[in-house]
Amino acid sequence: MAGIVSRLWEAFSPSNPPPKSADALRFGILGAATIAPLTLTNPAKTHPEVIVQAIAARDRAKAEKFAKANGIPEVKASYEELIDDPNIDCVLIPLPNALHFEWAVRAIRAGKHVLLEKPAVSNAQEAEALFRLPELSVPNAPVLLEAFHSRFYPSWIKFRSLINPDDVVSVKSASMIPWWGTSKSDIHFNYNLSGGSIMAMGTYNFAALRMLFGAEPEECISCNTHHYTDGEHHDCDWDFHATFRFPGGRIGEASSTLRGPTWWTPSTAEVQLRAVLVPEAELEKSGQEKFRIRKATLHGIVHGIFWHRIDLHDMFEVREKSTGRVVRTWTETNSEKAYTFAEAGADFAGLPSEASWMSFRHQLEQFVNRVKGRETTTWVDGNESIRQMRMIDLAYEKSGLGARPSSKFLGTL
Repeated sequence: MAGIVSRLWEAFSPSNPPPKSADALRFGILGAATIAPLTLTNPAKTHPEVIVQAIAARDRAKAEKFAKANGIPEVKASYEELIDDPNIDCVLIPLPNALHFEWAVRAIRAGKHVLLEKPAVSNAQEAEALFRLPELSVPNAPVLLEAFHSRFYPSWIKFRSLINPDDVVSVKSASMIPWWGTSKSDIHFNYNLSGGSIMAMGTYNFAALRMLFGAEPEECISCNTHHYTDGEHHDCDWDFHATFRFPGGRIGEASSTLRGPTWWTPSTAEVQLRAVLVPEAELEKSGQEKFRIRKATLHGIVHGIFWHRIDLHDMFEVREKSTGRVVRTWTETNSEKAYTFAEAGADFAGLPSEASWMSFRHQLEQFVNRVKGRETTTWVDGNESIRQMRMIDLAYEKSGLGARPSSKFLGTL
């Protein structure tokens, strides 16, 4: 418990924030969303090259309150005024899902680098249009990143290093938000704002499946939901369970709920791997072979800084080479954690990292690196975001609820 408290205290109230550099990037925020402090204003405290300069919201009073609470010097009269400001280099877009596409396009066309909350857009059609904008293919083009923060965290990177995608047989991923964490009036349950549990939390689970298989799903076999049927909430799922077929007949399962039990439980990704040969010279001399069958589980796939654990359950078999007969079996278990890249393994030890850095801080590090023309160690490119939205559409179509609606702005391009 002491470790959690000290990490989080330093994460939210850094004891020695660095001074800002002369060439720091100036960010603006579109909308006073509750996720914005986690995504930007808090991690910016410890990044010497980031200044959160301005915010705009449809409700001016709400924007002013947010600016005061987060130390933001400017409040703009509108989204347009913010993205047209030549002193703003980058824009965070934490708006409701249905507004992502329009304001990302507008910001890019205004020459701004864009950090775009996940899910990037409402459906694959919008993703294709956004991430293949001509403005993104010119020299010195703006940087566009879907803010899939969890993928930048050391525990995820360590977990993936322990798994060969070619050996993966099946993957199960689950997440939840307790019932008291949402209400029917939330944007999560507004169809016209592209709501639904698949969009809200399921996208984490879908990404886990795709990353761990190292492949795209060939089919959504089933997608069962509980969903609303009334008014603006119609066709908004509050929970789901989806099954996908991946190349080679391998199966991935994903589930989530926004109305879970009272006690929050960490999101998980559980991977079953096939038997792989473990070379051992002495055994081979005696006509035997050693195989390992691994099950690997990452607990806490979304917010690893709060708590996470990697569990490895390895079953070993010694077989006769000539007949395949199993002559001996045993199991070994191990648990690991990686709050920093030094803990993620020797291959990652040199990467900038602090135990108090949340996944959002790691994400901001790489976003700034890309904008500054430096090498990025982890990235989510446009094609990756397009594929992610295709998987979301597959699930919604199979569920019978249909893909989330496109923005009217799409028709203006």
